[in-house]
Amino acid sequence: MPASAVPVAVGTAVAAAEGQPIWWRAAAALVVALALQVGTNYANDYSDGVRGADDVRVGPVRLVASGLASPEAVKRASVAAFGVAGLAGLGLAAAAGWWLVLVGAASIAAGWLYTGGPRPYGYVGLGEVFVFIFFGLVATAGTAYVQLERVTGLAVAASVPVGLLAVALLVVNNLRDIPGDTVSGKRTLAVRVGARATRVLYTGCALAPFGLAAALSVSRIGCLVALLALPLAVGPIRSVLGGGEGKDLIAVLGATGRLQLAFGALLAVGIWI
Repeated sequence: MPASAVPVAVGTAVAAAEGQPIWWRAAAALVVALALQVGTNYANDYSDGVRGADDVRVGPVRLVASGLASPEAVKRASVAAFGVAGLAGLGLAAAAGWWLVLVGAASIAAGWLYTGGPRPYGYVGLGEVFVFIFFGLVATAGTAYVQLERVTGLAVAASVPVGLLAVALLVVNNLRDIPGDTVSGKRTLAVRVGARATRVLYTGCALAPFGLAAALSVSRIGCLVALLALPLAVGPIRSVLGGGEGKDLIAVLGATGRLQLAFGALLAVGIWI
């Protein structure tokens, strides 16, 4: 869930720094982001479950694969969550521009097609690219846009570290699942490049945001406060580079979420001030 909330917080901070935040639009953007995240998670649970991709799983229990819920029920839950995102998004589109409907439709499609549809892009190693685009660039710059009604350089620049930390969440998730994904034929980026390269990729995604925050401080000196979150990166990076695997990486996933939440909150404060 930090992957949903952080872009909205940072985007709203950009709106406050470069204009006037519009709080109901910020709240609506948060509803959109959270509902898209929930809908995507249910869609992934449904699609992976019916494909049999979760039959061998180390991570947290999935509804369909474990039999806790029927595929139809999980699919309905996904559609309902996407519907909530769509309704909130229509309100934003009416206020800030109807072309945003296209962005919303693309976001919903990206959530469903990650593991759904005839050619899911998550099965061919493109998940990280789409996460960076939609949980970084689109969510952060989009939140700023619906309040400022323009795209700014600061919004785009701030979206990059936010997107990288969202990618880090997916990378460690896929690192954990390499054995099961290999058996099920799910060719994630981690499966394609191997565990060693994936561990290096995770480290880069976790550390690069701090360098980017320092670069942002050239124009917004307060962004340096984001560096206070750096100690939270030490534990998960040490575990990943130390060869952690399987259930050990579930804890790393949680630690990465806390890192993203702390970094995002501090970056938002730094941009605001």
